[in-house]
Amino acid sequence: MTEPIPPRRLRRWTWWIVVAVLCAATVAAGGIATAAASRDGVSQQERPQISTAPIEHGTLSGSRTVSGVLDYADTHDLQSRLGGTLTQLPDAGRLIGMGGELYRVDNAPVHLLRGGAPAWRAFERGMTKGADILQLESSLRDLGFFDAVPDETFNWRTETAIDKWQKTTGQRQTGRIDFGRVVFAPTDLRIGEVKAVIGDSVNPGAPLYQVSGLNKQITGDVKLADQTYAQVGAQVQINLPGRVTTTGTITAVGQPEERDNNGRPSSVIPIVITLDDPAAVDALQRANVTVDLPSETRENVLSVPVDALLALPGGSFGVELVSADGTKRQVPVDVGLFAGGRVEVSGEGIEPGLDVAVPKR
Repeated sequence: MTEPIPPRRLRRWTWWIVVAVLCAATVAAGGIATAAASRDGVSQQERPQISTAPIEHGTLSGSRTVSGVLDYADTHDLQSRLGGTLTQLPDAGRLIGMGGELYRVDNAPVHLLRGGAPAWRAFERGMTKGADILQLESSLRDLGFFDAVPDETFNWRTETAIDKWQKTTGQRQTGRIDFGRVVFAPTDLRIGEVKAVIGDSVNPGAPLYQVSGLNKQITGDVKLADQTYAQVGAQVQINLPGRVTTTGTITAVGQPEERDNNGRPSSVIPIVITLDDPAAVDALQRANVTVDLPSETRENVLSVPVDALLALPGGSFGVELVSADGTKRQVPVDVGLFAGGRVEVSGEGIEPGLDVAVPKR
């Protein structure tokens, strides 16, 4: 979309852009402008096919278009917290729920439990209070092994629940959990690219595979010049592959970052967009998309479809008004904001409800 064009003062480069649009529309329609100028010398069969569209009165909203990527949210590498031989890995695309096995080292499993804070120590009798204990007891309760109210204290109830869980999952019953044998995550995990191979000798910190949440989001970069349009809470239109559109909401705006743009550094602002209707992208795993950020809005203006514009002699523009009896006459117009396939127009004789000629689609 382009910036608003001041009436009667079109910049030269803007004029050529509009002329290009008009030329494309004219070619597609079979030459409206040419036919209008020489309609008396051609047969009915040779005349271009046209239809009409009304001049509309209302609000015209522009937008800025940015590129984005649709992908699963919170994608990151899952690292081993143990050293030894890797003896089991999940396949890419698999979903791991709470209590499920993430991988095995030395044939002992590492399990997924629910929680927002990472595991950072062993769970055993005598440990100090902490939120990690609350996460552990909450997960064991949800799995059916802890029958008390979860708190931040490791006691005999915690130890008993661990023992029951270990027995059910085929682990050695110790009533304690060594560091690295459980991983906390706030949601179920989806397995992405697998980077390790069964049989690898791994050390703590070795990346095993990519994981992500189950929800999808869109990330994109906004030019510094357009940063005023990238606001948390702003509603945006998302253009998906196959000419499918849906909507979303900007949920995060980052700090300026440097990006490589064909070998030249460029400053951009990263944004994150949450889909209003996640089901709209069920068929897509990852895709390049475009996002329309609302920009300028004009209220109480008249507008016509862009392809209704005619290039008139002297660098001006006009439309062809069509009366009820089919009579046509060209009138000059001043143009303003271009948005959503329409253009703001004004001028003598331009009134809402009148019909203008447009190429028949």
